[in-house]
Amino acid sequence: MNPVAEQIATRLSAAFNGGGAASAQPWLWRPLLTLLATGQPVTTDELAAATGRSAADIRQALAAMPDTEYDEHGRIVGAGLTQRPTPHHFEINGHQLYTWCALDTLIFPAVLGATARVESPCHATGTPVRLTVTPTGVHDLDPTSAVVSLVTPDDMNSVRAAFCNHVHFFANPDAADRWLAEHPGTSVLPVADAYQLGQPLTQHLLDGREPGQCC
Repeated sequence: MNPVAEQIATRLSAAFNGGGAASAQPWLWRPLLTLLATGQPVTTDELAAATGRSAADIRQALAAMPDTEYDEHGRIVGAGLTQRPTPHHFEINGHQLYTWCALDTLIFPAVLGATARVESPCHATGTPVRLTVTPTGVHDLDPTSAVVSLVTPDDMNSVRAAFCNHVHFFANPDAADRWLAEHPGTSVLPVADAYQLGQPLTQHLLDGREPGQCC
């Protein structure tokens, strides 16, 4: 990771570990993402079975995650990985899904242990950005000049509003210039650097450990 990416990773890790919805219930994230990746809505009972927790525990944890998306039956359909269309197409294990932001497309294959095919339009020009993301890296990036925008959030009570809504693919750095000028405090990184940045960034959410546990 280049020095700029390392600085951004440090700032983002501090923000994500500082409390709010992003740091709530790390034991819930991997099972929830795994169930969402099946392409079917997820029930409270399914999450309870997957985590070994009570339904009451699951409801309490979900209450601390206000961005969670539900269908008309109260089943979960989105939490970072979503079954509702967004610009970020995410095909994995034969299921067409979506993510809330560009960085999610780079993180979730490692979490899910599977390869994803990603397509998302350049946020400025609409040019398709296509790539294959495996649990260990990025492949077949087109265009190779593509970058990812990032922001260091202040208020993490809504992850989607504070972070995800500002994290896009751009076809190249020049394409991002106007957007960067209109959004002070943002920056862009090459896709490969953004992938590396994402690995430690969300580990505390995805390894299932409670705060204070060492192993």
